[in-house]
Amino acid sequence: MHERMREIIRFGPIERLEHLLLLISFTTLAITGLVQAFSEHRISLNIIQLLGGIENTRTVHHIAAIALVLLSIFHIFYVGYKIYVLKRPLSMLPGLKDVRDAVRLLQYNLGLRQEPPAMDRYNFGEKIEYWAVVWGTLVMGFTGYILWNPVLTTRILPGEFVPAAKMAHRYEAILAVLSILIWHAWHVHIKHFNKSIFTGRISLEAMEEEHALELQKIERGVWPPPLPPAQERWRRAVLYIPLAGLLALFMLLTTYYVFTEQTAITSIPPAPVEEAYRPAKPPGLPTATPAPDIARQIPKQVTRSAPAPMPITSHPVDEDRAGCNDCHAPFSYIDPAPLDHTDYVVGECTTCHEPAKEVSQR
Repeated sequence: MHERMREIIRFGPIERLEHLLLLISFTTLAITGLVQAFSEHRISLNIIQLLGGIENTRTVHHIAAIALVLLSIFHIFYVGYKIYVLKRPLSMLPGLKDVRDAVRLLQYNLGLRQEPPAMDRYNFGEKIEYWAVVWGTLVMGFTGYILWNPVLTTRILPGEFVPAAKMAHRYEAILAVLSILIWHAWHVHIKHFNKSIFTGRISLEAMEEEHALELQKIERGVWPPPLPPAQERWRRAVLYIPLAGLLALFMLLTTYYVFTEQTAITSIPPAPVEEAYRPAKPPGLPTATPAPDIARQIPKQVTRSAPAPMPITSHPVDEDRAGCNDCHAPFSYIDPAPLDHTDYVVGECTTCHEPAKEVSQR
């Protein structure tokens, strides 16, 4: 049989494009985020320098985060279109059959069953991975919003949410990366290289092994299910597309507002420092009667400029926001303090930085 005839179309161009954009945004977020979380390691410092510094690294991280949010918004409305307009079944929802398939597959791997379970279009492992991405995106989006907009957050929530979000953001990122490197890599790349999400096609052998029930439906001619009549699809599309467009516009405007909020403290350039007089060579020993032409020159008095005033915090320092190091420690996400402030303890910050009377507006 010809090789093309032994393949089945599994994914369309939109699903493949979604996966490609998710791959790019997730990888970018993982690299630029982990180097900030573990910036004390040499490899992290090298990557940060390669990206042009910490500010550029954060900018790239923020751009990738916005791209992931936009991709998530598109995915929501695309799935809604397939369900409402095209009347496609909810194949990704977990059910009792997935539990039975997991138990039967475990029995098969232990030698307690002769045949593996026949699984449908998406097996239980793929459903777990899909909903893990959904859960991870929600957690990372919520905690990332708090870290990006601490001032707006602390107007509504207690200040303890900021350091809590920092920890949740870090460890959820580690969990997501490990799940990709272990679970996803094993099932998709190591066990057998499934390239259907890139080519859109899957071999009959892979279908028989992982989606035998779907293959049986295809052979019986009952899958994919027939589309509704064209007139009905048109009527549903006329209703769905404008409503989805308005909701998408609202979500886009909300995204713009969320990701343009000013953070807690605005960085200011350091004050210029004039170097004190230093003679090129140490002067010779004075003589009893120095000659006028070899008299030691007296250096000119250097006038130093007054140090620039320290920046005033843009929020009050109250009980909820008294731990400065929770948000502004060196290498933190929110306007980190200079490296020479590492040994400062809570309470010393207000010695130089006067607390603001109220939260500054952007």
